[in-house]
Amino acid sequence: MSEKLAHPFQPIIYKDTETLILGSFPSIKSFENNFYYAHPSNAFWKILEAVTTYPVNNQDQKLWLLKESKFGLWDMVRECNRDNSLDSSLENEEVNDIAKFLEMHPNIKKLAFTGKKAEALFKIHFSQLEIQTVYLPSPSSAYAKMPFEEKVKIYKERL
Repeated sequence: MSEKLAHPFQPIIYKDTETLILGSFPSIKSFENNFYYAHPSNAFWKILEAVTTYPVNNQDQKLWLLKESKFGLWDMVRECNRDNSLDSSLENEEVNDIAKFLEMHPNIKKLAFTGKKAEALFKIHFSQLEIQTVYLPSPSSAYAKMPFEEKVKIYKERL
């Protein structure tokens, strides 16, 4: 089994964040680039660009988009073992304390999960929390059965 990996970066959160977008765990490329959704074939930032019309050409613009849209960004998994970047390879997951995080950030009104794994982990560990939750289709290129335009439409409706 692979060695245990710790989440490499902090959540992106602002005082007025209203929607916390939660993925599962950063990809290997995100580890290398020290930023969320950093794999070039992951459509996350392009989807948010289409939803908000803010450009996402660099990290500063991505942070600006999040701040202006009142979005925060984090992941469900704090530590895990894995062999590749697929959610299906995550094992021995230890989750972040979402309940405590929400207590510390009372403006958050909604959680949005970028994939089935993140949503499932939330339901297992935090189903008792009373907060609006929405499922967003995975922006990963591994989830190619849904076209980009359809993902944009769903993100627009649900965020």
